[in-house]
Amino acid sequence: MRQIFIFLSIALGIFLIDRGLKDLFVEGYEWYSNCISLELHFNKGVAFSMLSSLGESLKYLHLLLVIAILLYLVVSKFIKKYPLSTGILTGAALGNLYDRFVYGGVVDYVSWHCWFDFAIFNFADVMIDVAVLMFLYIIYKEEKKDAR
Repeated sequence: MRQIFIFLSIALGIFLIDRGLKDLFVEGYEWYSNCISLELHFNKGVAFSMLSSLGESLKYLHLLLVIAILLYLVVSKFIKKYPLSTGILTGAALGNLYDRFVYGGVVDYVSWHCWFDFAIFNFADVMIDVAVLMFLYIIYKEEKKDAR
């Protein structure tokens, strides 16, 4: 029960932080420097705006993917075994999914443009990357342990 509480708390916390940050930019906040711009963009696709040609269908594909991942995490008992990383992943995924249904695209706001232009991203995107790195580390440690 403790792991479920941790999972839900982390997922809700990540979702609320993501929403709060995105709301700042939806309401008009902007900031610029030599290397980073913080300004509102709506990504109608996925990473690097890929699949934007799918239009409205993309949000339903995103919904199905989130449901499938959550089902896998429940069935595989990942949520109970790794509540922190699964909570981070879930909260971030739900944050971006919320955007697709409310705004028609994901609210992005961090733009790197020093030495090279990089994709525009948001807090949820970073948290998804953190969760994936945590999963990779977990898998590496378990495989290393099993090899002994």
